[in-house]
Amino acid sequence: MADATPPLNHGERLLDEFLTTGCTLDPRDVPAIAQRYTRELGMGSSVVYLTDIQQYRLVPISGGPSLPIGGTVAGWAFRTGTLRVVEDDETGLTAWFPLTDGAVRLGVLCLRAERLDHAALRRCRMLASLLAMVITSKRDTSDSYARGTRADTMSLPAEMLRAFLPPRTLRTRRVVSTAVLEPAYDLGGDAFDHSLADGVLHAAVLDAMGHDLASGLTAAVALAAGRNARRNGAELSALAGIIDDCLQGWLPDRFATGILLRLDVADGVLHWINCGHPAPLLIRDQHVVTDALAHLPEPPLGLGALGDAARAVRTFRLRPGDRLLLYTDGVTEARGVGGELFGLERFTDFVIRATAAGEEAPEALRRLIHAILAHQNNELSDDATIMMIEWQPTVPGGPAGP
Repeated sequence: MADATPPLNHGERLLDEFLTTGCTLDPRDVPAIAQRYTRELGMGSSVVYLTDIQQYRLVPISGGPSLPIGGTVAGWAFRTGTLRVVEDDETGLTAWFPLTDGAVRLGVLCLRAERLDHAALRRCRMLASLLAMVITSKRDTSDSYARGTRADTMSLPAEMLRAFLPPRTLRTRRVVSTAVLEPAYDLGGDAFDHSLADGVLHAAVLDAMGHDLASGLTAAVALAAGRNARRNGAELSALAGIIDDCLQGWLPDRFATGILLRLDVADGVLHWINCGHPAPLLIRDQHVVTDALAHLPEPPLGLGALGDAARAVRTFRLRPGDRLLLYTDGVTEARGVGGELFGLERFTDFVIRATAAGEEAPEALRRLIHAILAHQNNELSDDATIMMIEWQPTVPGGPAGP
């Protein structure tokens, strides 16, 4: 007769309870359950912080003062994705655990305790992972987190468009794709999309004409048409044609520029179509490879259906470590108070410096979009969107580019 399953210890029972009830939890109860778990296991008190929508601050979801991401230990844990522990003679130990769901940075878990051993640290890492999964599962079905992490009133076009956007970051061992866009609360027609399926990264950056509700609707229809075509197995050229037809049929007076691409994650072969958009930029060995992806663009999406010729699909092979930048013109054309453009050189130099410093792609873009906002005194005259794709295969002897 097989031995009976050993009984769960107290900590395991609490985690099991959290897992069992997680799907039915009220989002307001999440910090209380985290607090209960750490207290009952004698690990001190805990606080759950989420980043605001612009990634400037860490906001406690149970209420209380927020913490800046820049210049704080909590912010360091968020920015680097690593545990940070500080000691104080009066308060004891404070540990900051990053909250991440896959590659998406959500915030941090703060734990205050008199002492921390390896078992306590392991349990808190497990708790942080579980909290991240629960928060992600609740974020789209509850307004609690949205209200708590907004610092301003969001416009209707921005609300609609953000509902269509995927998570900021996707990551595998071989590739990372991450994006940012501003103005966070007053988006017009900028949007991005990325998805991983069957060893292929599918990505797009769009810039719909205008800055109103119809602009957001144009971008939303283009996103939905592209996803529908992709999931039905359409090749890249056919996918662009389907977006053309949808915009022509539903919004005949509207169009959007954009880049549509597919990257084979195994060998770094890139296929893309430029639909009236700024050319993608390639950064290799801390230098911009001039005109590597520059070709005569195709017509904007929504106008390609007016011609009979199929759109041209370009092909390029990346090298390990290459960073690909897709952006809208609101990035380089952002004007400072004195009229000075942010410019392409400043844009690429920022990314090159971040790469040289070993900065992760999501953190590099977070700081870059803040620099663009600061250049224009936090009042962008046009939407600004940036997507960075980094290809770094882990297989020895990976393919070399041209």
